[in-house]
Amino acid sequence: MKLVLAGLFFLTLAMSNPVHAKTICTIVADAADGRILLETGDCKTRVTPASTTKIAFAAMGFDSGFLKDAHSPTLPFKEGYVDWRGDVWRQPTDPARWLKYSVVWFSQVLAHELGEKRLERYASEFGFGNADFTGDPGKDNGLDRAWISSSLKISPEEQVTFLRKLVNRTLPVAPDVFDKVYESVEMTSLPNGLNVQGKTGSAFPRKADGSFDRARAYGWFVGWASKGDRTIVFVRLEQNDKEGSGGGGNRVRESFLKELPSLADSLLR
Repeated sequence: MKLVLAGLFFLTLAMSNPVHAKTICTIVADAADGRILLETGDCKTRVTPASTTKIAFAAMGFDSGFLKDAHSPTLPFKEGYVDWRGDVWRQPTDPARWLKYSVVWFSQVLAHELGEKRLERYASEFGFGNADFTGDPGKDNGLDRAWISSSLKISPEEQVTFLRKLVNRTLPVAPDVFDKVYESVEMTSLPNGLNVQGKTGSAFPRKADGSFDRARAYGWFVGWASKGDRTIVFVRLEQNDKEGSGGGGNRVRESFLKELPSLADSLLR
């Protein structure tokens, strides 16, 4: 049955996926017992997690006490902060807004507050990939970009394991952290009754000389979806094969949310 579902899934994927992007991995698991309901592609290789790290960052930040709740603290934008996305990043930002608009400077402020050793301890305890926050070799920039095309790497399978711990409230954090994370991550309600929460991520891989491979950007969408008393966790990882394909994580999110209702209905029978 699993092979039949995978075949139907690939057919849907081939019809809906952008011409200049390929799906590296799709994995869906039952949150309660960990059963893999669907796994296609290479789900074992570690790559940069990019902004999907923000879910782990949120758990770390709430546990440390630096983050208080979905709307506190509100941090002001300061001159010199990264503002790649223009005005949307130049606004006062609270945890919910940080996650919704993927505000990198907020992540950097949090990372500097916690420090490299504490970040690595949290990531190791969470099982979040290789837990390496050293950054680019010799550049001492781990607190600014370890999770963006740098030292921190994670596989789709490890993302699923981490997400299950979050959903099942088994991460080694204070009990009130879980609800604070859930309240901060944006929710999308789909027509079939699924409530979906997740995070996108976009980043370039590195070439052998250390430069960015701008033709082969990664796009992630990771999270969990609930309907009734059932919850699944999911990971989709894509990679462009042509510069200018655009979209990244946002494109992956859009396409996956279109597929998820029929996919979930098949897998949750």
